[in-house]
Amino acid sequence: MKTLDLQEIRKQLDRIDREIVSLFEERMKLSGDVAEFKIGTGKPVYDREREQQKIEAVTGMVEDKFQKQAVWELFTQMMTISRHFQYKLMAEHGFTAEHGFRPVKSLPVSRVRVVYQGVEGAYSHGAALQYFGTDADVYHVPSWEDAMKEVEEGKADYAVLPIENSSAGAVMDNYDLLIKYHNYIAAETFLTVNHALLGLPEAETKDIRTVFSHPQALMQCSEYLNDNRQWKQISVENTAVAAKKVIEDRDPSQAAVASEIAGKIYGLKVLKPCINHNKNNTTRFMILSKEPVYREDAGKISISFELPHKSGSLYNMLSNFIYNGVNMMMIESRPIPGKNWEYRFFVDIEGNLSDAPIQNALKGISEEGSNMRILGNY
Repeated sequence: MKTLDLQEIRKQLDRIDREIVSLFEERMKLSGDVAEFKIGTGKPVYDREREQQKIEAVTGMVEDKFQKQAVWELFTQMMTISRHFQYKLMAEHGFTAEHGFRPVKSLPVSRVRVVYQGVEGAYSHGAALQYFGTDADVYHVPSWEDAMKEVEEGKADYAVLPIENSSAGAVMDNYDLLIKYHNYIAAETFLTVNHALLGLPEAETKDIRTVFSHPQALMQCSEYLNDNRQWKQISVENTAVAAKKVIEDRDPSQAAVASEIAGKIYGLKVLKPCINHNKNNTTRFMILSKEPVYREDAGKISISFELPHKSGSLYNMLSNFIYNGVNMMMIESRPIPGKNWEYRFFVDIEGNLSDAPIQNALKGISEEGSNMRILGNY
């Protein structure tokens, strides 16, 4: 058996690669012709049944199991690239995803009604004041869902809801509310969280037996609290509710984990300041509006979409960002109620709805995924 020289093998590979590139260019030209046809007829770019038939045909041309999988991956990628090329051509002819959002110069912050969850002194209250200032009519409701209802029903102009904490992670219940209610993220604000241990004016740290707070606040202060294992930890709706309970119960053995502002509002003493172990602890709050508007200088977009529990489906969806040079900043997933092993994904990307690459990426996702929604550009 003749042994081929390595350099000769490489020459043959180079020849084959040139042929592959030439054939690829020819294939992409035909993909352009397909796009022109679809532009004329109004047909969508993504044809799931046609692609499935093509994959089955080409994988049936090889017998080896490894090569069969390799051919599947190769042609899946080629058809993905072909789709992105077609989206680009269609966008150049004005065929982009309809988003229904309206650009505005700025968001009004004075003489507007703003709702938050909890009571005075809650971190959501602080976030509302931080973003809107003191000229807004700021009021509270018992739950996050109540706040969403207030906006959807037109009783409030904006709602302020937490969506993510730098140490505790995403507030998943509020992701679900973004789907349940048709409100839109119009802005965001970041609030530094400093938890204090608060007690009655006459209380001392040695008196404490029970500590109340929101579950995330307890978790964020777990190192300090776990050093006092004799304390019973009890979860309540939010940190300000905890402070309010301590002052109402008048029990010196009770303490709250809440902000020092809440302590001042409810007349509590700071037994220990800044007990959260992450001193850079920050919560990101959404500013939600009933109207689909975005500031002209907005630079972040939040979307959601659904995918089947199928190999490669998420990669193919995210490739819409890759091929359009769009930077993905965050991804979260939630199970879809009533659909076992199927998920809804929430993604944050950099960009503005007026940007052509963004429009191309969203066009691809709207065709290839299910129930794609633009949650906001802010």
